[in-house]
Amino acid sequence: MENRKINICILDGYTLNPGDLTWEAMSSLGNLTVYDRTAPENVVERALEAEVLLVNKVIIGEEQMKALPNLKFIGVLATGYNNIDFDAAKRHNIIVANVPAYSTESVAQMVFAHILNIYNNVGKAAESVRNGDWVNSVDFTYMPSPQIELNGKTLGIVGLGNTGMATARIALGFGLKVIAYSSKQTLPEGIEKVGLDELFSRADILSLNCPLTETTRDLVNKERIGMMKNNAVIINTGRGPLVNEQDLADALNEGRIMAAGVDVLSVEAPKADNPLLTAKNCYITPHIAWATVEARMRLMDIAVMNVRQYVKGENITNRIC
Repeated sequence: MENRKINICILDGYTLNPGDLTWEAMSSLGNLTVYDRTAPENVVERALEAEVLLVNKVIIGEEQMKALPNLKFIGVLATGYNNIDFDAAKRHNIIVANVPAYSTESVAQMVFAHILNIYNNVGKAAESVRNGDWVNSVDFTYMPSPQIELNGKTLGIVGLGNTGMATARIALGFGLKVIAYSSKQTLPEGIEKVGLDELFSRADILSLNCPLTETTRDLVNKERIGMMKNNAVIINTGRGPLVNEQDLADALNEGRIMAAGVDVLSVEAPKADNPLLTAKNCYITPHIAWATVEARMRLMDIAVMNVRQYVKGENITNRIC
């Protein structure tokens, strides 16, 4: 099995590799075809000859699997895999593997990029200087916006998986008090375990680092925002639907909380009428927390390992189905 040449097809490779990485290691494992993007109606045509299919967000369900008789392995170029129908994969004897924990440090870094942007307003100050305000100042310094110190503030983390723990470690280094809502029975030293309502009421900064489930959908809503301090900040680098976007926009516009930093939205790319796009003090990045060069290189390496293990007939480390 190790020496045979298989057909490998990547349907949406652009997000992993927009041109700054190489597919060389993957192409050494078989006949590789890469598409930057694939519309739903083109999936079957493009993947028809593939034994190995790699996707990021392209949906592969029962309909596609039925129409792809050669398909034996689906590799998800991400950690989340809700775009794959697992029941259908089991019925069709298709192996599914993902790439876990490749972006932990990068996402935790983005949590603090948003926090520091809100607390220090570096971008706004730099823009003010560029506009000539410092040149025209009569004083040696001036303050275009308030500066707030992190030391002594309370960071509330929802979810203490890999990313939540990495976020907590950074927070402790900044002198933040860390409280967390977690399913873990015991938490590391320096992190206080609290209930969800207490976390919302005590947190100066709330960071969402939990998975999206039916329990966590709309976790941040009007009722819970009402428990928060009026100078609180919400950071979401988890999943967009963790937040009721209209409720958050209303709270920001009405000054019931200070600011929000979000890297994810409920629909991506967002619709023009998403209320957070025009909400006051809402800072949105386009789902890039995972996408540092280093994280994408790790993602590539692990995806190649998954395929190599399949080709060699080995146990697949990251097999999920």
